[in-house]
Amino acid sequence: MFTANPFTDLADLITPAMMQVYVVAMFIAVAAGTIIDVIHKKSAKYFSENAKKAQQAARRTVSGGEKMGAAISTITNEVLTSSEFANPQRRMSHLMTMWGFILFVVSTVVMIFGGVESGIWPLLWHIGALSVCVGGYWFWFFIRCDVNSEGHPWYKLVRADLFIVSLLMTTTFALLWSILGGILLFAIFILASTVLFTTVLWSKFAHMFFKPAAAYQKKITKLDGSQENLPDVGDLSDPSIQARYPDIPEYMGTSPEYMGLGIKREAPNHY
Repeated sequence: MFTANPFTDLADLITPAMMQVYVVAMFIAVAAGTIIDVIHKKSAKYFSENAKKAQQAARRTVSGGEKMGAAISTITNEVLTSSEFANPQRRMSHLMTMWGFILFVVSTVVMIFGGVESGIWPLLWHIGALSVCVGGYWFWFFIRCDVNSEGHPWYKLVRADLFIVSLLMTTTFALLWSILGGILLFAIFILASTVLFTTVLWSKFAHMFFKPAAAYQKKITKLDGSQENLPDVGDLSDPSIQARYPDIPEYMGTSPEYMGLGIKREAPNHY
């Protein structure tokens, strides 16, 4: 069952050409939504102006090798492994959802455009959908900030939830349709996927494209010393810095007093 392409059973109802047109239309919808989002929120203008300000405040020139290193670090850390998440559960949930979604989309394209009837790609399609469900429902019921820290019920929906809800609906009904069959489950699957890919302008879908750019720019500001236009405090243990700010030794000292667990007094139930 899991190594068979579920889309081949639709040949009598929906032709492969119609499926391919739908997939292309969804890709166009994502691209158009992202471009409109960039124009509407002026994201590109913000990044451009922020980069110019950083260049003006730069204290050193970043070499091409350093820029390449920052790009590689951004791809391996922020993009591929989501290292910015301090909460290990949130990070694992995000990785399962992200990589499952990528696997689900890629295998869908291969099965529809490649005419694959069985084999590894249908298996990867099911694994990707299952990974999204596990990571997504884990996030929804156990990790969501509002649920754990503010006491809101799990079923409270806001516009920010549009992406995760439509994504979970897409993969959940894709699995149910593949296992149980039936035109109703398939229709819900297609409806959910249509909502997912056509509401980029109103959901968090587009942030996955901005996130790497922001992470890369932050690394560059650290390398060139501009520090995102923040003042350079320096190393607080440096005697010259302590002489400049005489209150520092009083709070830090050579052996600062133990002030308790602070925010680590209890395990965080949020981001």
